[in-house]
Amino acid sequence: MVAKNLKLLINYRELLLNLVIREIKVRYKQSVLGVAWAVFQPLLLMIIFTIVFSFFARMPSDGIPYPLFSYSALLPWIFFSGAINRSTHSLVNNRNLITKVYFPREILPIASIVTALIDFAIASIIFIGLLVLYKISLSLYIFLLFPIIIIQIFLVLGLSLFFSSFNVFFRDIGQAVPLVLQIWMYLSPIVYPISLVPEKVRFLYILNPMVGIIDSCRKIIIQGIAPDFAYLSISVVVTFVIFYFSHKFFKKLEMSFADII
Repeated sequence: MVAKNLKLLINYRELLLNLVIREIKVRYKQSVLGVAWAVFQPLLLMIIFTIVFSFFARMPSDGIPYPLFSYSALLPWIFFSGAINRSTHSLVNNRNLITKVYFPREILPIASIVTALIDFAIASIIFIGLLVLYKISLSLYIFLLFPIIIIQIFLVLGLSLFFSSFNVFFRDIGQAVPLVLQIWMYLSPIVYPISLVPEKVRFLYILNPMVGIIDSCRKIIIQGIAPDFAYLSISVVVTFVIFYFSHKFFKKLEMSFADII
């Protein structure tokens, strides 16, 4: 079933490419800064978090300079939240396309995810500059970063399929998702280290798949050490459970989108 769906998506790759190009053009049309917004958002948040949580709140950062500590988490987080926010509305915003022609409906949230992934790549340039500025040497563990990014893409895709399909039937979802993501951000180790989470609730805390992803990125890139494979394994399991059931949910509702939307 998955192989069949993947083959179908490959056959519609030109449509996917055109949707990504269109979304990028719409996103930055008549924008003074253009793609610089992809850098501006995480950079500004890093500065604010450093001032508020490092200088004033004296938040620990496991010995990592706080700008690096926060930016290393903001990169995967902004990709995560940005992709889900955009993809949640992807079906509703393309109602004319859905009602006129057949194509795999997954292409619409996937296009939003690819666009967010491009922003992620652009924002990474600033992170590379920070690594050079703080004289961070990369270790061989950096090669583990690529499978971790793939894990996150599957997590984002699973949640995007779920929220976008649900949003067709209940438009309140589109309003609720930004609030959910804002709460989720503070339940992830972005402005604080995992070591601050009490041991008695940590087993629940690490069920958040972004915990293992963010913590692994920090360890691999900044500290040059192996990720905590226990945390990362939990993230992998939770991610693929979310993806499996969300994909099934999406395919079950797919044929009714054109009638409801």
